Amino acid sequence: MNVRCLPVATALLIASISPIRAEEALVAYRSLSPELALDLARAALDSCRTRGYQVAVAVVDRFGVTQVMLRDPFAGPHTPLTASGKAWTAASFKTSTTELNAMSQPGMMQAGIRHLPGTVIIGGGLIVEAGGSLVGAVGVSGAPGGDADEACAKAGIEAIRDKLEF
Repeated sequence: MNVRCLPVATALLIASISPIRAEEALVAYRSLSPELALDLARAALDSCRTRGYQVAVAVVDRFGVTQVMLRDPFAGPHTPLTASGKAWTAASFKTSTTELNAMSQPGMMQAGIRHLPGTVIIGGGLIVEAGGSLVGAVGVSGAPGGDADEACAKAGIEAIRDKLEF
């Protein structure tokens, strides 16, 4: 009798596990909508303009893919690439580029990340989080120093903060 129940028990076990595996095969995530990414970029750009800075602002999704790029007419030709690099770096490492700069100084354990292709470890790249999850990042370039770039990026995030809370 026990021998005949074994195939049935095995079949039931496999059947009960199969739906779980199907669910684990797919992932769900949140990311900034193009409209919200544009609002963020505009707010960061406006913040820098108010301070008298001509900058470029890039907003990337959680994977580092550019969603929005804005550039003031007199921002340097290097600023779009630098802003995109800062945003990509922040999203990739899930931290601000200022923090990455501090933890990757020469002689430190993480110093090697400075040599990875595409990383821009200069202040001005910040992650955007909603509900404790990474949803994107913003990078600003062109203000006189990474701290000024970062201040504009923070202003952009603050401008959309109420839309991020859910």
